[in-house]
Amino acid sequence: MSSPRVVAIEPSSPAERAGLQPGDEILAIAGEVPRDVIRWQILTDESEIDLVVQRDDTQFDLVVTKNGGEPLGAEVHAALFDKVQTCDNHCEFCFIHQLPKGMRRSLYLKDDDYRLSFLYGNFTTLTRFTELDLERVITERLSPLNVSIHATDPQIRADILKNRRGAVSLRWLRALLDHGIDVHGQVVVCPGVNDADVLDDTLAGVLERFPELKTVCVVPLGISKFSGQSRMREHTLAEAQFVVDLVAEWQETFLATVGRRLVYAADEYYLMAQRPFPEPETYDGFPMHEDGIGMARTLEAEFHDPSVSEPTGPRAGFFAWVDGAPADGYRAPRIDSPANVVSVGAPPADEPVSTPVALLPRPSAPIAVLTGTLGAPIVEPLVESSGRADARVLPVPNDYFGGNIGVTGLMVGEDIARILAAEPEGHRYLLPDVCLSRGVFLDGMSVDELPRPVEVISTDGAALRTALERR
Repeated sequence: MSSPRVVAIEPSSPAERAGLQPGDEILAIAGEVPRDVIRWQILTDESEIDLVVQRDDTQFDLVVTKNGGEPLGAEVHAALFDKVQTCDNHCEFCFIHQLPKGMRRSLYLKDDDYRLSFLYGNFTTLTRFTELDLERVITERLSPLNVSIHATDPQIRADILKNRRGAVSLRWLRALLDHGIDVHGQVVVCPGVNDADVLDDTLAGVLERFPELKTVCVVPLGISKFSGQSRMREHTLAEAQFVVDLVAEWQETFLATVGRRLVYAADEYYLMAQRPFPEPETYDGFPMHEDGIGMARTLEAEFHDPSVSEPTGPRAGFFAWVDGAPADGYRAPRIDSPANVVSVGAPPADEPVSTPVALLPRPSAPIAVLTGTLGAPIVEPLVESSGRADARVLPVPNDYFGGNIGVTGLMVGEDIARILAAEPEGHRYLLPDVCLSRGVFLDGMSVDELPRPVEVISTDGAALRTALERR
């Protein structure tokens, strides 16, 4: 258990007026030691806040007064101040088990913590969920949560999680829904394990037992070259097409019975199945855009609609929460604005910057948009429609992880550097921020170590459009 440590103070805020300073540790708020930033935000929402502060070797009491609902104006160092609820499942498809050796230690931490589900959109299996956890979720209305389902058959689910509690832990999902908590479900489909008839049975189980779910996202497993699980393999074309067709059939069933489509297939499935993406209206408002559902259609809509002022995201990259993500969760902006860019030679990417235009190639220079191999066929039509004959898409094969990994969020500096080293100088290279956590890639390389200057832009269609319009 650690105390929340203040890392930044908003100018003219109640915290600044009361005399709080960066580096102060908050030992208690209204006599309570907060466990996490959720509790911190609740406790600091009062109009008068009694704090016990540790500054260097001095401990003192401090009272902060503010208007009701006014933010305190103090940012703390982390989202959790106690221990992360770690995962005791042993899923064969777990990507953390497929990481190479030598990465940052924090990346190997497997969590199964409902608080990180609420804050960052992580998925929890509920195998370590307790009555106390349920009471807190209900009392503090920690909604929405994301729950990994994978299968509704108890024995199959226990086999997938390699945890006998997996056979019964969906009882907590029923309890959450009974108390009005919004929950998004996920099924990671593993060929030969929980696909085909098992997937059909799982969606039937959702209709029978959990029809109040907001969504169920059906996503393919990702396999890196470091996977040692013999049962895990990539989908065949026919298997991917089966999933796409089955989801379409169940959408019609859910629409007729519960009034909404409820189940959606990840964009990757349509790419693997060589099928067109569904029309935008079939995504029912893109509620699980962050989970790769409808990202292609969202990017397309944002790109073509100049009136878009608040793009949907994504706002964070893989494992962002463990390595310097903002305490207010994955919904926090990754850079100042969609039009903002950062280049090699600028101040560190985790500090506010004004774009150093002099360090960038001239706006009229040819443009290359860096993206993962799965993102390339989505971005290419947008770049072609921009009217810039000098703009192109530059796919980055993921040799670092290998396997079937091709999503943009898992691009690493080593692979990008290899591609950029063979590219001409003086061009503009656009890099989506989803692969970064405060300017650092998963492999630990920073943006300013790349062999060519890059412009880091927000990962949305509006930011891409703005960058392409710079002439």
